[in-house]
Amino acid sequence: MKKFFNSLSIFIYCFSSLLFQEVVFSLIIFGNIKFDTFLNVLLTSIIFSSIISFITSFLKEKGNTILLAIILFVNTFLFSAQLVFYNTFKVFFSMSIIGLGDQLTSFMKETINAIINNIFYIMIMFIPFILFFFIKRKLNLERIKLKTCFIYLIILLLGIGLYSLNIYKTKGNQDESYYLYHDINNVSLNIEKLGVIESYLVDTYRTIFGFSETIVIDNIEKIEEEEQEIVYEKNTLDISFDKGTSNNDIKTINNYMKSIDGTSQNEYTGKYKGYNLVYIVAESFSEIAVSEELTPTLYKLTHSGLVFDNYYTPNTLSTIGGEFQGLTGLYPDGSILSKWRKGNNYFPYGLATVYKNLGYKTYAYHNNWYAFQDRHKYLKSQGFTNYLGCYNGLQKRMNCKRWPQSDLEMMKVTIPDYINNEEPFLAYYMTVSGHFSYNFSENNMASKNKKYVNNLNVSTAAKAYVATQIELDRALEYLINKLDESGKLDNTVIVLMADHYPYKLDLNSINSLSSYKRDSLIEVNHNALILWNSKEADTHIEKPCMSSDVLPTIYNLFGIEYDSRLFTGRDILSTSDGLVVFSNRSWITEKGVYHANTKKFDAKEEVPENYVSDINNLVKNRLNVAKLIVKNDYYKYLLK
Repeated sequence: MKKFFNSLSIFIYCFSSLLFQEVVFSLIIFGNIKFDTFLNVLLTSIIFSSIISFITSFLKEKGNTILLAIILFVNTFLFSAQLVFYNTFKVFFSMSIIGLGDQLTSFMKETINAIINNIFYIMIMFIPFILFFFIKRKLNLERIKLKTCFIYLIILLLGIGLYSLNIYKTKGNQDESYYLYHDINNVSLNIEKLGVIESYLVDTYRTIFGFSETIVIDNIEKIEEEEQEIVYEKNTLDISFDKGTSNNDIKTINNYMKSIDGTSQNEYTGKYKGYNLVYIVAESFSEIAVSEELTPTLYKLTHSGLVFDNYYTPNTLSTIGGEFQGLTGLYPDGSILSKWRKGNNYFPYGLATVYKNLGYKTYAYHNNWYAFQDRHKYLKSQGFTNYLGCYNGLQKRMNCKRWPQSDLEMMKVTIPDYINNEEPFLAYYMTVSGHFSYNFSENNMASKNKKYVNNLNVSTAAKAYVATQIELDRALEYLINKLDESGKLDNTVIVLMADHYPYKLDLNSINSLSSYKRDSLIEVNHNALILWNSKEADTHIEKPCMSSDVLPTIYNLFGIEYDSRLFTGRDILSTSDGLVVFSNRSWITEKGVYHANTKKFDAKEEVPENYVSDINNLVKNRLNVAKLIVKNDYYKYLLK
């Protein structure tokens, strides 16, 4: 028996190592490991270990030792990289976002800090690799024998058989393993349910060979519309979705578009027609920083006019994910951001394009490096031809050398561009003062406003975060004062949405500033949307809504003719049902909250029998359609 186990020593070690790393990863990231997940990683560890054992047994002892060490190191690196990436951006790494790699390189200091902050967990992940060098002499690393080869083959086939049965038994259950393999592409759920290594393999395969989700055409969008006392026209145009094409993706989109009605106009339609628009995507803005004492302007704007009580900013991938939602009205997905940022897609409903067609003067500003993640390219695709950022002109007006740069200073040097225009104007801002790191030694905006937060009874990081938001507050105060002085305040709409919540604050710090306890997946994204005009009556909007809903809401308010079917976000002020979608396909509607990882639905009221599966399909449809629209440059095919 001892001789038998000695012949399988490589397999036993590899199996123990992989299972250890999978379990530890789940405990670190999710706080637990569910039985189904444990069973999946147990079986995949058997499969991969038999393969590794097989391929590291054909060389002589020295060669097998080196090869096995390399494999153990690569495995450890993959776990550690996923760990650091998630703890940096609060989303998981996917092969599809390799084109966004400059997100890491541009903030190399923060990336190094993330590695340092996670060094304890990384060291735990490296235990199997380090331990290998102490026990390698006890492992049978000699050239493989035929008998052992046969044993490895039996283990492999047994592992594959059991794993296949385990996956197949979940067929028909949404968000379970079979569903993840055959129906949806969701890295977050893959990692949580299939494990890290299997998720890497599935992700790599789909990146190379492609993967298309099925769109369910079954009138599930019809459940959105409620009965109306006044019958309004639809926000749709006379568009034919029968235009010929040989592209199967486009055929899929056309069939989907024909199956939905679009949202209705409403009492707010055209209310702000001809008004000026200042549209701000605010770096890491969160309602947790809003207080009447420290950020009085933000407090005023979030507590008067249209107040959206159930607004969320789902984090897709840092700033570019949030900005994508705000500029396109499409549901977010990391796989399409690298294509979108190239600026080659046709966007007839781009902000500047739409408002230019109405005779507006349009402007765009960013107080950090103008070309970061190709912002100069994708803003141009939205119609902005005079975009100014640091190092393409804005540095001549303000201090671009400090980090982060001042939102207040940006407002001071850019407002003169448009404040005295006779024509209406659109001014778009992407701010940066709220950017991490949240401390008083490396963050200029935090140190600048430190005196205002010294007395807060919260962590240093939480104090520093609030201090950065004070700079945003002062910028808005200055903007409002200048609009008022010029006599343009009453006919200007200010919109402010966050790109994402401040994910570099730990949850304890976030909750120390929050008025209620937030979880790490759903409520951490709860935020304030500012859509404010000085003459607007105070009205609370209870409907659940998200970042992708902002653009169609604005277009309806400004009386812009658009086809609501071509957005996956929805006009918040319409009668359509609200829907918020998160990174792992959890969601919120008026009727409850669905947790995709546990398949638990917390109902707020009684729902129809198939309600959860219908909303799951609706979520799947909208996410997939948004991906296909960008991937296939659908607007160019349809409208150009």
